[in-house]
Amino acid sequence: MIEHNDRVLLVGEGREYYIRAGAGILSTDKGQVDLALLVGAHAGDTIESHNGARFMVRIPRPTDFFMHAKRSGAPMLPKDIGFVISSTGMNRNDAVLDAGTGNGIAAIYFGGIARTVTSFEIREEFAALAQKNIRDARLENVEVVAADMLTAKGRYDIVNLDMQIEAAHIENAYSLLCVGGYLACYTPFLEQMAVVVDSAQDRFSEVHTHELIDREMTRSKRGTRPSTSVCHSGYVTIARK
Repeated sequence: MIEHNDRVLLVGEGREYYIRAGAGILSTDKGQVDLALLVGAHAGDTIESHNGARFMVRIPRPTDFFMHAKRSGAPMLPKDIGFVISSTGMNRNDAVLDAGTGNGIAAIYFGGIARTVTSFEIREEFAALAQKNIRDARLENVEVVAADMLTAKGRYDIVNLDMQIEAAHIENAYSLLCVGGYLACYTPFLEQMAVVVDSAQDRFSEVHTHELIDREMTRSKRGTRPSTSVCHSGYVTIARK
């Protein structure tokens, strides 16, 4: 059941709105929607605008937070996050350290799978934004720490780095990982990827780097072809202790 101040998606007429349930009015080209009507509603319910337009209620999933949540920069894309999850075997028994939180999108994805997620963000304003987005996702197993991951302590099954990575970060990640655990590093440039690989090869038993190419297919009356949008995002290095 939707409670006051919960994030909700309203979908109708080819449009969707990322809003909060409770006090206020949503103005659309199909009329005004009283957001108080959402309190007590469930996913799949419909509500109407003042002139009778109908909107279906959805509970946001991580994909929706990626699309709609306020951003602090360029987050990892879902395809890269998914590759980290599958390549590390992330599961409900895992303690995950995430560094370079940004707006918290990767932490939100991880939080739906892992036992705990501790996400380090050195910029306090980004950490505050991530905390807000994670609260909206209603994840109680995700903690944001406004600090450098070099200060992290404890034991983790997986460490994910999406930040300006230096050799010291790789060394610290190695010290934090359990034997058999995984380090995942997202790097947008080849030079940064080289730093990761050069630093990891002397410590980790397995080091592999991948470039994930994602091409959406488009179909029209003229025919079907790959989209012309950019399909490269960055490089993901997976290393195992």
